[in-house]
Order: sequence, then structure tokens, then C-alpha cells
Amino acid sequence: MGEHVLVTGGAGFIGRAVIAELLRRGNRVRILDCFLDQVHGGVEPTLDDAVEVVRADIRDGDAVAGALKGVDSVVHLAAEVGVGQSMYEVERYTSANDVGTAVLFERLIDRPVRRVVTASSMSIYGEGLYRAQDGRLVENAERGIVRDGQRVWNPIDAAGVALDPLPTPEWKRPSLASIYALNKYVQERTTHIMAAPYGIESVCLRLFNVYGPGQALSNPYTGVLAIFASRLLNGERPMIFEDGEQRRDFVHVSDVARAFADALVLQQAAGGTFNIGSGQDRSVTEVAQALARAMGRNDCEPEILGKARIGDIRHCFCDTTLARETLGFVAGQDFETGLAELAEWVGQQTAHDRIGQARAELEARGLVA
Repeated sequence: MGEHVLVTGGAGFIGRAVIAELLRRGNRVRILDCFLDQVHGGVEPTLDDAVEVVRADIRDGDAVAGALKGVDSVVHLAAEVGVGQSMYEVERYTSANDVGTAVLFERLIDRPVRRVVTASSMSIYGEGLYRAQDGRLVENAERGIVRDGQRVWNPIDAAGVALDPLPTPEWKRPSLASIYALNKYVQERTTHIMAAPYGIESVCLRLFNVYGPGQALSNPYTGVLAIFASRLLNGERPMIFEDGEQRRDFVHVSDVARAFADALVLQQAAGGTFNIGSGQDRSVTEVAQALARAMGRNDCEPEILGKARIGDIRHCFCDTTLARETLGFVAGQDFETGLAELAEWVGQQTAHDRIGQARAELEARGLVA
């Protein structure tokens, strides 16, 4: 017999996949979600009839307390998401993400549960792990973007030689390059700090680039594949910052849902923080071209902007060793198959392309160099 699980932010893209996996495993599920317009575009998401819905903000202490009644465990996904937007809507992001998490744990003091699994992000790493030419590992790589009047996209050493990017492990020190990254790190630390004194087990999952059907296509601050899909669906070229050679790790939402469900029950997960990714790195241009092919839009070559957003990083992809050895987690979804599935779903949707508006907002605030 499963548990009664509260999923905060359960109506979102990842939340709906987590709910489906929890129900499949025999759990009862309640969600708390404010159904934010930027995420849902004013359209009510379809939820399983078995899911109990509490429509409220994570900062509403009374609503959170009510949602915790009778609950055995919590998956904490509720958060404002978007590196770029976090750099000018600072209060909104910090309030929803950090204060919201604080409210949750204050209410857990009186209603402790067995375990809380919190969604973190690869964004806390800033730049990923690198290796210098002399073999030295570099955890604090930085780049100036413009050096001696020339654009230099890759982090370099003191001699001006580009560093080699490596898979990023959990032990790599955080480098908080955006307010969103700072928020996610605070959520992580709040989870681990507040859980143990009250007899609650804690787990944090650092998610890499999650993709799949159900993404918020009209939200210009969501995952890059959803942004590309929205552009392609509207007959526009995907817009890519810098030179398009920045490398990321894309993991399917079904694999992420499985990771959350496992992290909720595996005893060896307690107290841990784990990367969740595919272990495969790809350039952003490569990904945009692959999605265009999957959507039958080979005529839409990406538009390479040659500009960088403040807070963006060059390379960060996933070292999956700890999750594999401790949780037994291995991503199972083939990328090309996953893209075909995403393309089929996107073809049945309507999306409002707001990426131009989002870019203009960033540029107006001096956040594009």
C-alpha cells in the first residue's frame, strides 16, 4: 500500500509527470498549486480524477497547513522558474521560492512527515566543472564574455587557453550566477537544515534540462526545448544566444518523475543531494536542429544571436555517478525518441511565441551583452 503524498506545484509540467508516476505506484496524491498564468496560460491542466487539488499559493501558511493534514510525505516542486526573469523580478522569485519553502517547513514543524524531496537545479553550479591544460580541475571557472575587445565565449585560464568542460558532479562547489540559482540553493539548504531537527528525512534532486510533452510552450522563461518548440510551431527560427556551442544535458520528464518517486522511498537516499540528468551532453544548436527535424521544419535553421544573457553559463552537463550508484537511477528515454514524442505533442498545441518580448525585456534592463 502506498503513501499519501503532497506534491507542491503539482499542476506544473514536472508535477503532472510525478503525480502520474506516484499514482501508478499505488500512492494517494494531493497537490497544492496556485495555477500561475505564466505557466498555464490561463488554461486549466488536465489532472487525474484521483488527485485532490488545493488551489493556493505556497506562501499561504493556512492553506499549506491544511494541505499537510493526513499526509505521509511531500514532493516540493512549487517554484518560479526562469534564470533571465529572476534577474529583474527579484522580489517575486525570492518570495515564491525561498519564502515559500520557509512557509512549508514552518508548517511541517507542527505536522512532520516521513520525508520531503525537494526539486533543485543544475543552475546552482553556475559554470560546470572544467579541466585546465595542466590537468588541474577548475571548480570556479569564469568568463568575461568580452576580453581585449573580442568575444570569448568559453572560460579560459590565465594564459588565455580555453578550459575543457567535464561532467559536473555533486561535490563541485556552487557558483550562484543568477537569482534563480541562489533561490534553488536556498531551497536545498532549507530542506536539509529544517528536516533533521524535526525527525523528517530530506532529499534534494538537482535537475538538469527537463523536456517532454506537457511543457509550458507559451512561457518564454521555461526550458529551452519548449521555447524552441514554440518558435517552430509558429513558423519562426529558434533564437540562440552566444554562438550556440554551449553544452547542456537533456533528460526526459518521465525519467525525472521516476527519480522523484524512487527518492521518496529509497532508504539510502535520505539526507542526500543528487544530480538527475541523462549523462549525455549536446550543444544547444544541435538540439535546436534535431527538434526542427522532428517537427518537420528543416527550413528553420536557428538564429545565432552572438549575444550573451547576464547570468547564463557556458557549459554544464551531468555527472550521473552518484545517482546511479546510490539510487540505481539511469535515464531510460532515448533522446531522438523523446524528441519525436515531444514534436507529436507540440503539433497538437497552440503556443503564443513570447520569446521576442522576453528578449526585449532583458535588453531593456542591460541583461544582454
